[in-house]
Amino acid sequence: MDFETSAGVVAYRWDKGQVEPLFLILHYEEGHWDLPKGHLERGESLEAAALRELKEETGISDARLAAGFKEKITYNYRRGGRMYTKNVYFFIGETKSEAVALSPEHTDYKWLEYADALGVVTYGTAREILKKAYLFLNGKQQ
Repeated sequence: MDFETSAGVVAYRWDKGQVEPLFLILHYEEGHWDLPKGHLERGESLEAAALRELKEETGISDARLAAGFKEKITYNYRRGGRMYTKNVYFFIGETKSEAVALSPEHTDYKWLEYADALGVVTYGTAREILKKAYLFLNGKQQ
């Protein structure tokens, strides 16, 4: 079995008058809705990879990662007849940017309140990361 490591960002922003943040969800070419994430490059830290992937996938370059939030998910998948185990580390980052410039691997995006974002993301692991991010932002860390 081969191993891969990726990093991503739970990106959020505040709109005027909002009582809770809006979270960024991306629609991938394969048809699922998920959080921005991607592979580490050689010598790159997890945080640097997460911010680079956010910029490459969305054009957002002003996100600031919050200290104290780092969550990991692990899953297995098959590609080209080989099995892989993937660890994805997520950070939470605030942005002032509303505009998103999607990469070619995405077809749509949404800025959604927490409950709506939970209903849109495809995978349970993404829902768990969103839940932890929401609790973190509300000072209710698990």
